Amino acid sequence: MSIDIIIEHAPWEGVDIESLAEAAERATLERLGLEPSIFETALLACDDARIAALNGDFRDRPQPTNVLSWPSEERGAQVEGEMPHLPRFGGGPPEELGDIALAWETCARESEEAGRPVEAHVTHLIVHGLLHLLGFDHVRDGDAALMEGLETEILAKMGVPDPYGGA
Repeated sequence: MSIDIIIEHAPWEGVDIESLAEAAERATLERLGLEPSIFETALLACDDARIAALNGDFRDRPQPTNVLSWPSEERGAQVEGEMPHLPRFGGGPPEELGDIALAWETCARESEEAGRPVEAHVTHLIVHGLLHLLGFDHVRDGDAALMEGLETEILAKMGVPDPYGGA
């Protein structure tokens, strides 16, 4: 597994983003039956201003958000609630899944509001972003149920409490 991490905002240096990203990506890929060593992603650790600009450029929503993701290809399921078309490695160089960006101020605020350590929230957002790269989404109710269920399961195996408030 190859994760290219770019830290653009100093407060991220106080979080072991490398270890969090590696653990989150390994747990997510393994849960889905994918071999982590054959995939690569990029992670941008930035501030709210940068993510607002990216959100404006790519989603026409020029406001901060906690996480954005850009999959390398469309893998989403056609039928609501079904698994997306997960990548299957055919040999050769690592397969690029896409890029994820996280915004410090939004992540820190949300973790404080939820009464959770920032590391737990960031781990959740990396799992969430990676699932988006793999074709999961939460626009349709059935897709959201599938994605949130996987997030909760993956995080529980990592010792991270349910981010959606379940038991």
